[in-house]
Amino acid sequence: MNERMTGQFIPGNSVLHRLDARAKLICFIVLIAVVILAHSVIGYALVLAFTAALIIISKLPLSTAIGSVKRMFWFFVLIFIMNALFFSSENAIWSWWIISLSKDGMVQGFNVVFRVIVILLMANVFTLVTPPLETTHAIQSLLKPLKLVGLPADEIAMIISVAIQFIPTLLQEADTVKKAQIARGARFESRKLHERAAAMLPLIVPIFLSAFKKADELAMAMEARGYRGEKYRTHRKNGAMALGSYFAIFICCVLCAAEIVL
Repeated sequence: MNERMTGQFIPGNSVLHRLDARAKLICFIVLIAVVILAHSVIGYALVLAFTAALIIISKLPLSTAIGSVKRMFWFFVLIFIMNALFFSSENAIWSWWIISLSKDGMVQGFNVVFRVIVILLMANVFTLVTPPLETTHAIQSLLKPLKLVGLPADEIAMIISVAIQFIPTLLQEADTVKKAQIARGARFESRKLHERAAAMLPLIVPIFLSAFKKADELAMAMEARGYRGEKYRTHRKNGAMALGSYFAIFICCVLCAAEIVL
């Protein structure tokens, strides 16, 4: 088990660590739009360069920053193959029955995989450089306008922040179950695809049961401590964002504009 897991905050003194959590959340949303807008080679290169710069500026270990991507390698391979074989039957390079390998399908598969990987990297960097409590306050602050239309912004922020904090816990639980299955003869490293798929099935039920159990324990703990909803809680007042936070948002908006132009 890695000492540092996906979604677990790593204390530091980098520029990204010192940025206001609200600015980081806004930048993350804008960067998702940037990734979606990227369609040209120059656009892809710009997104990759910016993502690499974020990892370097954050001073995170490379293995930690890209850990979630490495674990999902076969998932990305599957997405690419599905798009390459089933996306389009026009101008097919090779076809058989309902399967049709086409250039358009391969391009679409690359686009989907590229976008998911980059967004996953950015999300990983965001959670690694932002304390969970600050993430909660940032979400609450940005969702405040929703109160005007009657939506429970504080409750939504609480749900999202709890879900983010549960990611490392569930990963640790999955690793524990996986080791137990390996001790019982499961072949997760087998080269045969059907054996690896069969070995993954016993992981699903225990992880789901563990997630429901931990959610129930959390609910009882909150009840025992007198939690009665966000409207009965006091909140820390958020101060004004520093100039550096506004500059970070400006840079992300410029990047978004550049992708639109490209």
